Amino acid sequence: MLQRFYPDEYLDSTYEIDFEKKYRQGYRGILFDIDNTLVPHGLPADERAVALFQRLKKIGYQVTMLSNNKEPRVKMFCDAVEAPYIYKAGKPNPGKYREAMKNMGTDEQNTLFVGDQIFTDVWGANKAGIYSILVKPIHPKEEIQIVLKRYLEKIVLIGYHRYVRKNRNRWGNDSCR
Repeated sequence: MLQRFYPDEYLDSTYEIDFEKKYRQGYRGILFDIDNTLVPHGLPADERAVALFQRLKKIGYQVTMLSNNKEPRVKMFCDAVEAPYIYKAGKPNPGKYREAMKNMGTDEQNTLFVGDQIFTDVWGANKAGIYSILVKPIHPKEEIQIVLKRYLEKIVLIGYHRYVRKNRNRWGNDSCR
């Protein structure tokens, strides 16, 4: 029942993802959440984020930010990293995930989603059929509605870790797919 919320991978940080390996595996597009995925909530793009997006473009990826936030916040970040975006995305509704893939010229088979929240980012990516990577939030300071969701996420993550341990031998790694 909770498996619909499980990410395909769960990592400590966006910045530890082996994007070169993912590219060799056939992925060509990446959708990102912004807040607490790439930078602390509400902050502008930092040097690390700018360098990541330069690297991703050099590898050959198409990228798009997919955020539930309002346009001024999303635009500020995306202008700095020179990336397209969709704001007020309505995650976990899969419609904007599909719109972003269409805009990037990718599909469910060659697109990744990277985000820090289970009930918006991961669930939406899973509903859209996209490989989902959950990362730990960058900073503990969050809006109250997110803090409350984090308690429920802990329950899902307990189930996720049990699921991964149970199936690790079958897959030979920590991913769920």
